[in-house]
Amino acid sequence: MSFLQLEKILKIAGRHEPPDVDKELTQPLERVMEYRSLGRSGIKISALSYGAWITFGKQIDDEQARLCLKTAFDAGINFFDNAEVYADGQAERVMGAAIRQLGLSRDSFLISTKLFWGGEGPNQRGLSRKHIIEGLSASLQRLQLDYVDLLFCHRPDYQTPIEETVRAMNHVIDKGHALYWGTSEWPAEQIIEAHAVARREHLIPPLMEQPQYHLFHRQRVEVEYARLYDEFGLGLTTWSPLAGGLLTGKYQDGQPPKDTRATVNGMEWLVDRFVGEEAQQRIAVVNKLRPVAHELGCSLAQLAIAWCLCNQRVSTVITGASRPAQVRENMQALTVAKQLIPTLLKQIDTTLGSKPEPPKEFR
Repeated sequence: MSFLQLEKILKIAGRHEPPDVDKELTQPLERVMEYRSLGRSGIKISALSYGAWITFGKQIDDEQARLCLKTAFDAGINFFDNAEVYADGQAERVMGAAIRQLGLSRDSFLISTKLFWGGEGPNQRGLSRKHIIEGLSASLQRLQLDYVDLLFCHRPDYQTPIEETVRAMNHVIDKGHALYWGTSEWPAEQIIEAHAVARREHLIPPLMEQPQYHLFHRQRVEVEYARLYDEFGLGLTTWSPLAGGLLTGKYQDGQPPKDTRATVNGMEWLVDRFVGEEAQQRIAVVNKLRPVAHELGCSLAQLAIAWCLCNQRVSTVITGASRPAQVRENMQALTVAKQLIPTLLKQIDTTLGSKPEPPKEFR
């Protein structure tokens, strides 16, 4: 099927160029937010959310952070993601101050933090009972909050027994310092073990997982975790929908443009994604998506975020932005997602060739 035929199916008329988001910044922002269940829980989380990684406390100043957070909240976003390691804790301070200045009602938003890297000391990192209790206490002070809604184990800790971590997470929940707990980038077998411990000891198991998920990184979400959705009701709060910026289409000559994340001090490792033969191959593949975005009248970034939204196993897609205009641009992905009919999704899979193979059937 040609893109011209898809145009007729989608009934897109008139607008074929990506929107000028800076021009639209002063226009009223229509609230079209979708709210999804977070795993097997009773809370509703916005399908798009806003995270502090890289930007808060590092790339943008406190006032710009407040404006971005306000724009996100006004657009219907009710989940804000953070971690103790982001900007060495400064991201939590900036977010906490912004929430206070905006006067947001505590029952109007969900906020998370993630624990693992709290400092350089031997007991300031990992998922021991000591660090979970002390690390969360420090995070709450920086956030100026009595509790976080979601608490994540930022990575698996192979030096701490999973039972110790499960018990520590239940302790902070029992104390009212967190409402739900989950994991981030844990292999499926460790999540299964955590559930087994919780079931055996009559404790609360992890509710959600926070994996990387985008058009080039699909194996874990679509294959490895497949059995966990129905068996445990696992919810997903996915991150990096733009593959660190690769899926924006900005990186064409192997060098990151100015004022992008790859140019931020301390984020030089991102440059590896855009330099070299393999990177150029991926950039060439991204360029093949331009006709799709053109037919939908959206940007490549909006298309990439919309694609993530089409996976109904995803509770929320965590987005990042350094300007309110970028927040607004990201919000348009909600509309684009409604236009991604199965035929077009299949076309994208064929174009990128990134769909993971299912486990081999030996029967």
